[in-house]
Amino acid sequence: MGLERVSKILKMADEANTSVIAFNCINYDMAYSVVTVAEEVKKPVVIMLYPEHNYRFNNTDLRGFAEMVKSLASKVTVPIGLHLDHSSDFDYIMNAIKEGFTSVMFDGSMLPLEENIRLSKKVVEVAHTFGVDVEAELGRVGFAADSDEENPDMYTKPEVAAEFCRKTGVDSVAVAIGSAHGVYLEVPKLDLERLEEINKATEKPLVLHGGSGIPNDQLEAAFTKGINKFNVGTEFFQLYYDSVFEYMKAHEGEKNVNLLFEMSNYVQNRLMDYLREKMKLSKC
Repeated sequence: MGLERVSKILKMADEANTSVIAFNCINYDMAYSVVTVAEEVKKPVVIMLYPEHNYRFNNTDLRGFAEMVKSLASKVTVPIGLHLDHSSDFDYIMNAIKEGFTSVMFDGSMLPLEENIRLSKKVVEVAHTFGVDVEAELGRVGFAADSDEENPDMYTKPEVAAEFCRKTGVDSVAVAIGSAHGVYLEVPKLDLERLEEINKATEKPLVLHGGSGIPNDQLEAAFTKGINKFNVGTEFFQLYYDSVFEYMKAHEGEKNVNLLFEMSNYVQNRLMDYLREKMKLSKC
């Protein structure tokens, strides 16, 4: 089928009263596993790149990542989306668009509201010129290690969400309703009542960040109350690390270079087992 607009995939999810799952990936093993399972279970997915994995850790580069996802998408029949995750750097976002990303996120959640609106609108105006979708964030999805998710003062306010979406023209908005990035210290509790209020206040697709570790029953409820895109990163990366570690441990002391080439098959199989279960959450 080839690459599909993320906005179109989110519309499909909304019409099915569910959420598409978006996975952060850093390399071919991860992206290949996501696309392969998506095709197997016949569900759309979004593959995301977190900017730091490009410019800080050099795990990949923008064009290479975009072309990899496009190539994988061209070989399957299900819709595959390509998205640049959290970035607060206008120039970096513009470069990502230039290098082939068809959906980007501007994260102005740490800024005063009016500044977030101004800069989000600026990104939208340029991105839409090139047919690129824009996600923004309103409220603050903090870090689980700091117990940020327990602070209702950082949650998204329904009336502010309505104003924000109207003034910026964003295609989707990430909301703060009790989730957080990273590993939770305690089981999180999503504010589903607030989510319903936000969903009533705006027609834009809503996005849930900090998806790793949230109980499935809460996720399934959130998907019926307005969440149309659900981001997964931490637990997917941890599984990738654990799979590599297990493989190396099993072959400790061996000096056969072919083990390096065979490692991808082992890792991909472990990732795909996880993905088959995770994708059951989406009813697309």
